[in-house]
Amino acid sequence: MVESLNKNIKRIAWGITGSGDQMIETYSILVDIKNRTNVEAMVFLSKEGETVMKWYHLWDKIQKDFPNFKVDAGPNSPFIAGPLQMGYYDFLLIAPATANTVAKIVYGIADTLVTNAVSQTGKGQTPIFILPVDQKRGSVKTSAPSGRAFELNMREVDVQNSEKLAQMENITVLKSPYEIYDIFGLERPTEDIILKVKERKKKKTQEETRI
Repeated sequence: MVESLNKNIKRIAWGITGSGDQMIETYSILVDIKNRTNVEAMVFLSKEGETVMKWYHLWDKIQKDFPNFKVDAGPNSPFIAGPLQMGYYDFLLIAPATANTVAKIVYGIADTLVTNAVSQTGKGQTPIFILPVDQKRGSVKTSAPSGRAFELNMREVDVQNSEKLAQMENITVLKSPYEIYDIFGLERPTEDIILKVKERKKKKTQEETRI
């Protein structure tokens, strides 16, 4: 569990990279938090993040849930580093973060929108939270877009980079997407978050239909 920021969180910046692992859980959690808090989320995707969102059938959903999201057009385009440095956002979240993104951050490479956002935010006072998908030794279970479960074996180099990431200044590494609730000081849901979000949307659609 991570510590709450102990403040009224109004605006966050959320970067999505090209990881299928933990993508659906992370997305469902952010939608749930948005619905519970009305937080303003500025969402931006890496180039591969866009690919994976489409692969996991989330492309249409993100256009409805976060209609002003941005897609990587270069390390500084769209320009988000300035507002992040100046504290316009309460925190920067990168989730899920691929092994490639983590490696670049650890070694100071800022040649994408996501890695440059982390690099520039780190020069200011805005907290950074990152959820690496490759941080546990051994194998992990994940799901394909079809829902079929399978296992991935973690590479030692990727796990070591996640450990190095946790030692960097102004960066907090999340162990689970559910720790995002802890940042907000929100109670974690007891039921399956993916089903919860689906049911909430279904209920909202039914209410709008009756109006």
